[in-house]
Amino acid sequence: MNTFMITIQLPKELTKEFISLIPKQRARINELMDQGTILQYALAVDHSLLWITVSAPTEMMVNDILSSFPLIRFMEPEFYKLAFQNSISTELPKIILN
Repeated sequence: MNTFMITIQLPKELTKEFISLIPKQRARINELMDQGTILQYALAVDHSLLWITVSAPTEMMVNDILSSFPLIRFMEPEFYKLAFQNSISTELPKIILN
């Protein structure tokens, strides 16, 4: 499995149509995160850029993943295959019962 960093330029003005699709976009992102396909998802404070880290076998699969986004027609994605990606977990630690 390969890891890709995706940077996505978002539109400067958010239309009503764009805003109406945000709940569907979030649901799709959550679904892909639950599957382990999306590893990280971040939005710039000015809402101009998204950063997404994806686990996928090929660049073609990354395109398939992006095409499943409800907001894809408003996005200008670029992606890069990573040599490695390190991060700390933001999840709660697993509870060990002794």
